[in-house]
Amino acid sequence: MPEPNRTTSADFDPEVMRLFDQYVHGALDRRGFLSGVARFAAGAGGAAALLAALSPRFAQARKVDPTDARLQVRYLEFDSPNGYGRARGYLARPAAAKGALPAVLVVHENRGLNPHIEDVTRRLALEGYIAFAPDALFPLGGYPGDEDAARDVFKKLDQEKTREDFIAASNWLMHVDGGNGRLGVVGFCYGGAIANFLATRLPTLAAAAPFYGRPAPLEDVPNITAELLVVLAADDERINALWPAYEDALQKAGVRHALFKPAGTQHGFNNDTTPRYDEAAAAEAWRRVLALFERTLATPAERAGTRGS
Repeated sequence: MPEPNRTTSADFDPEVMRLFDQYVHGALDRRGFLSGVARFAAGAGGAAALLAALSPRFAQARKVDPTDARLQVRYLEFDSPNGYGRARGYLARPAAAKGALPAVLVVHENRGLNPHIEDVTRRLALEGYIAFAPDALFPLGGYPGDEDAARDVFKKLDQEKTREDFIAASNWLMHVDGGNGRLGVVGFCYGGAIANFLATRLPTLAAAAPFYGRPAPLEDVPNITAELLVVLAADDERINALWPAYEDALQKAGVRHALFKPAGTQHGFNNDTTPRYDEAAAAEAWRRVLALFERTLATPAERAGTRGS
């Protein structure tokens, strides 16, 4: 059940949600969005209030405090010789782990390493994983603390170098101290596209869970050895139009994969900081992601219950 008094996508006209999706993904700037939704609001102030209602509320949605004593968290830098040279991310792990732990790379949306993705990283660490979330914006100053500014900076990235940064992050995490050598990746929107991409480039990747992300180039699909859980939103024409060809390529290549596309959901339904969040669908998606990682990343002894804190 939705949280009491929580604003959901059903509280907005579908056209407002369509314009918001365009705004979030850079097809509309702030002025364009406000102009487009003006007819649904009372003047400029009403349009601005609509945008405020749709914008992330990081503190209210946070599930795991950064100072939670059950975790060890820190920012650290790593080398990326084929990318921007030097990169940075947020690392979270159980504070009292028993034995080696599997690792999961967490890939953000098109705004860099914001507080929501840091919280997702901590959530995974509480499940018994070494979780690491790189910040693609680090070479350009890092996540700026403002979502509009983050989107603007994101457009300036050299995506070829950025993709190499994520490959470097994956290789670093595969050999992280305390890890068991097994790696999974979960990513959201832009991060979903990166998760699909990494699956084509990392033969040692065990599992990938791309959430509503663009597929990898179809000609690269035969390179995938990881098991995929593809998560799509029901109302997401832009991304869903790409799925049939991707599914066909996955099937022809013999890639183990499953699709989860819950009814009535919007792009971004897993992000609990905005009204697009669907609590029931997000909970089920999370359950399936954890089941995928438990099955593919843990050793038999770990599955028997000896790992974690």
